[in-house]
Amino acid sequence: MSDKPELTISFVVVGGGIAGLACAIALRRVGHRVLVLERYSDAEVSKMSHGGIRLPPNVSKVLFHWGLEGPLRQVSITSRAMEVDIYETGEFIGTHRWEEEVLRETGGEFLFLHHDGLRRVLYEAAIAAGAQVRAGATVVSVSGDRPHVTLSTGETLLADVIIGADGRSSLVQQAIVGKDIFDAAPYQHLFYNTTVPGALMRADPQLALFFKQPVETMYVWLGNNRSACAFRMGGKDEYALHLWVPSRQKGLSDDDCWGGGLDLNEMRRQLGECEPRLQKMTKLAATPARVQVKMVPPIEDWVDEHGRMVILGEAAHPLPAGSLQGGAMAVEDAAVLGKLFSHLRDKDQISTFLHAFQDLREDRCASVVHTEQCNMYFQMMPAGPQQEQRDQDMRAKTAQGESVFCGGEASEQWEQLKVLCGYDAEDEADNWWVNWGLLRERAKQRSLDMEAEMNTARLGSLRLRA
Repeated sequence: MSDKPELTISFVVVGGGIAGLACAIALRRVGHRVLVLERYSDAEVSKMSHGGIRLPPNVSKVLFHWGLEGPLRQVSITSRAMEVDIYETGEFIGTHRWEEEVLRETGGEFLFLHHDGLRRVLYEAAIAAGAQVRAGATVVSVSGDRPHVTLSTGETLLADVIIGADGRSSLVQQAIVGKDIFDAAPYQHLFYNTTVPGALMRADPQLALFFKQPVETMYVWLGNNRSACAFRMGGKDEYALHLWVPSRQKGLSDDDCWGGGLDLNEMRRQLGECEPRLQKMTKLAATPARVQVKMVPPIEDWVDEHGRMVILGEAAHPLPAGSLQGGAMAVEDAAVLGKLFSHLRDKDQISTFLHAFQDLREDRCASVVHTEQCNMYFQMMPAGPQQEQRDQDMRAKTAQGESVFCGGEASEQWEQLKVLCGYDAEDEADNWWVNWGLLRERAKQRSLDMEAEMNTARLGSLRLRA
């Protein structure tokens, strides 16, 4: 367990998804009181937790450190390789294997699992750690002035700190920033997230080949303004299928749709020209979730003017939908926040720690967002000379028996990924405390000591005069 603070305080976390539950675990690990408010019921949340999620090493190592390696391994598959194909034709371009040396250096693994499986692991861990989670609790307003939240029932809940882990179009974000940053951003693509039953795939000779390949292989299709990826998930006999496609015609609604009610035929029509395996998988797929893919500008203020309310995860730094690092950034945020508040001694530090949290996370998250945007462009590069050069470089590497991500533009993408995955959120928070936090506390104590000495001297002078 982490070190316990001298002072424990109460946190209200708005949002019971990955970000909110990870916050609850991180803060309970250091002894603080945590209440998580989730607007949807457990059944609704499970229904909305569509499709698969990929956990890169930078987040799996945090979760392992929190004691969740066993539960995670029960519901996940460890990825070892990636196959790259052409979206329109199915042409095999090459493969890439995660280098064992790189994975050892990162301290984690690539895990594939169902989104609902991850949420269930985090939920059970948060409850076991002593957090309270209230489902069906709709927050209608928040304030950092005498921090409190108001529910739709009229109930008001007080806290020392309010955390906005309520995703894009966050209510807490709007209270801090004054507007809905995500809603105002334009979009050009849609992301569909769905699953395909393994039994149905094995019944088709062409799709059955996916099960004859090593179980840990992820498949990525590079297309003209489109892309797809598919991978087996642990815990269920299903394949996850992610699709990125252009937005639909004007006049048709492209609103986010999580909880069912989406026409499968719509997703199939969005495929455009694509290879037969993808067509077959979408015909067998479950009802998908649909999300707008937006490139959101950085949010300047994560902390409110009172220094008692903060946003994190997608509320603070939205990534393009379907990003590899989407869930990872939320858990990293939680890990850093927990580490900072493990040093709490008095309430005057709360604002300092919340601003330190933004300082620590801002550049890291901006870098990740930029990399994910570059990855998305790389996967959906429009047809033309640059796309042809990309494909030709990878074909040449395959012909030489090398990984497709060795040399050239693809290599740059992989090098960036290695840097991202080697990051250790908790170490960064520890370094801040040693290099800055302790210095501030010592300077503050010296100031208090000097003030006390001056007061003692004044009192002595007054006594002499008397």
